Amino acid sequence: MAIRLVVGLGNPGPEYEKTRHNAGFWLVDELAWQHKAGLRAESKFFGEAARAAVPSGELWLLKPMTYMNLSGQAVAALARFYKIAPEDILVVHDELDLQPGTARLKQGGGHGGHNGLKDIIARLGSPNFWRLRLGIGHPGDRNEVANFVLKKARAEEQQAIDDAVAKSLQVMPEVLAGNMAGAMKTLHTAAK
Repeated sequence: MAIRLVVGLGNPGPEYEKTRHNAGFWLVDELAWQHKAGLRAESKFFGEAARAAVPSGELWLLKPMTYMNLSGQAVAALARFYKIAPEDILVVHDELDLQPGTARLKQGGGHGGHNGLKDIIARLGSPNFWRLRLGIGHPGDRNEVANFVLKKARAEEQQAIDDAVAKSLQVMPEVLAGNMAGAMKTLHTAAK
């Protein structure tokens, strides 16, 4: 099945723009630019949305403007309006358990403590959406996680995250067409 909705997770506002938690926004911004799809505020979807034409059909891009913890409100609103099943959704998010420069694709699973994923699972009523996990590293102390994700990455970490976004964009045509096995093979091999 082809992907019909790509959601990038992050927090709105200039104070969060360059923080690790906004890695999902960065990828969706690039995808919108590549497809010449202008993201614009859509109040009924609680975020910035754009429609793009891709070989597999119509693709929606979404950046929830609800803040991370309420991301599911935007995802569920757009998915229900356009009758998009969870299995046809790709959520792009920062991942503490992966090193900067690493990107991993998977379907389903838990939220791993990620509040954006937790809210999406709750509001969709299903964990069966696809996830593109962009590694941001871990601060080493779980008590420091909230502070860590809301800070800018060091220059070398940011470069590695940017590289993972670029690698992910290279496999995006396969992902959008539903060739997840091929995309995973390329992405997971390249990331080693």
